[in-house]
Amino acid sequence: MIKKMKLLIYYLVIAKLPHSRYFEPFNRIRLFWVCKVLGIMRFNTKSTFQNDIYIADGTNVTIGDECQINGNVFIQGARIGNYVMIGPDVAILNLVHHFSSTSIPMIQQGRQKHVNPIIEDDVWIGTRAVILPGIRIAKGCIVGAGAVVTKDTQPYGIYGGVPARLIRRRTE
Repeated sequence: MIKKMKLLIYYLVIAKLPHSRYFEPFNRIRLFWVCKVLGIMRFNTKSTFQNDIYIADGTNVTIGDECQINGNVFIQGARIGNYVMIGPDVAILNLVHHFSSTSIPMIQQGRQKHVNPIIEDDVWIGTRAVILPGIRIAKGCIVGAGAVVTKDTQPYGIYGGVPARLIRRRTE
């Protein structure tokens, strides 16, 4: 019951505070709430947690140190490493509906168990990218704006497109 109250306050008040470009303490208030009250990340003054970030019930979300998460991000569930930048309007998903039977409507076939994506350290995910359930974004990757990541990535790769594919490597 207490956890639900904390989440209710987060969604009704804390998440609705304006972007920190208007007033920096808004970021500090959000950071305090998600770190100290919800416990999904450690408090770090170099982290950014902007407005209207959806974190489901918080049980399937962990976020590392010095991460920057922009506004309107949808995190259904994920394990996010350190030094990760997530652009606005990104969707990180962890649920998939069953769809194998054509005689039963898909909505009645249920869902698979939560399969959290893993976003390793030093990753940059561009605006409006979509990360599908169970995907591993390897260390040092860049995911371009609007990309849909359907397969695991290789370290230090730059990915873009729908579905996302390797464009080139950062180390070249």
